[in-house]
Amino acid sequence: MIKKSNSQNQTLSVAVPAGFDAKAIPIHEVCFGQAKVAAHVLEPLGLRDRFQYPPAWEPEITDENRHVIAAGIIQNRQAAGKITQAAVLIPLLLKADGLSVLLTQRADHLHDHAGQISFPGGRMDPGDSSPNDTALRESEEEIGLDRQGVEIIGHLPQYLTVSGYSVTPVVGLVKPQAEYALDAFEVADVFEVPLHFLMDPANHQVRVWESDQGSRRFYSMPYENRFIWGATAGMLRNLYHLLKV
Repeated sequence: MIKKSNSQNQTLSVAVPAGFDAKAIPIHEVCFGQAKVAAHVLEPLGLRDRFQYPPAWEPEITDENRHVIAAGIIQNRQAAGKITQAAVLIPLLLKADGLSVLLTQRADHLHDHAGQISFPGGRMDPGDSSPNDTALRESEEEIGLDRQGVEIIGHLPQYLTVSGYSVTPVVGLVKPQAEYALDAFEVADVFEVPLHFLMDPANHQVRVWESDQGSRRFYSMPYENRFIWGATAGMLRNLYHLLKV
């Protein structure tokens, strides 16, 4: 089981310093022994059924979410009318050998989450009628994903980020494309990870960053030469919690 650190009772600065290297943070533990997701749930029919008839489940509140709330970032932005609504698409590629998750590597020069692994997505525009619209539009703009090949099957709980976004994760089954047209300004690369790998708790690492202001737990899910962590790993953990029940 995951051990809860005392950091959930502390208020601290949640913004990581410039040049922060998440890979260098020690592994506190790996989530061996947690419930596994049944194989049939990781198939399209099982996923559709799970989102259409979700069981009772509790999303995991990561330290990022907890500290954003404790630091008053969201409340302050709401009071100032500056809360930023956003949406990401969790694209589940329909592959012959099983579903894969399509992920992007953000460009190194971006102001928020530079160089990190993320889902395609971004802030809601005034012309977007829903988080679904935002996720599909942003995916089309960032990686050239054809929205006609996306079947939206559900949503995960909103996720709060240190950069002041309230993000709605939109889950969709996606027909793979022969190639993707990347927005070179925002996206450095696009790649796939098998869904069964990301939904296996044995691949979920808990790392603890110690600073002068306290400690912060975060998840990481290294895959080959890719290091998935932070908000992306937090959203994947909530997908895991929904599917494991």
